[in-house]
Amino acid sequence: MEKQVLTADEINELKSLQKQLNDIQILVGETEVQIMNLQIRKDQIKEKFKVLQQEEYVLAKKLEDKYGNGTISIESGEFLPNK
Repeated sequence: MEKQVLTADEINELKSLQKQLNDIQILVGETEVQIMNLQIRKDQIKEKFKVLQQEEYVLAKKLEDKYGNGTISIESGEFLPNK
């Protein structure tokens, strides 16, 4: 079988496709790292949310023990007991 040589255009086309594929692989990797970082951040935010919910519960219990059952107007600072 006789050796055949590709044309310059064919070689350039192959090189172009190979570069595009490599670029896409790099973008996929960068995107996956961004997703991992967002997941870490999401987990941190969820943990902070849990802590704040617990703090809210503790404060509500403290105020309930002091004032009884009722509602508080944050704007006026007034406590309105349940009837």
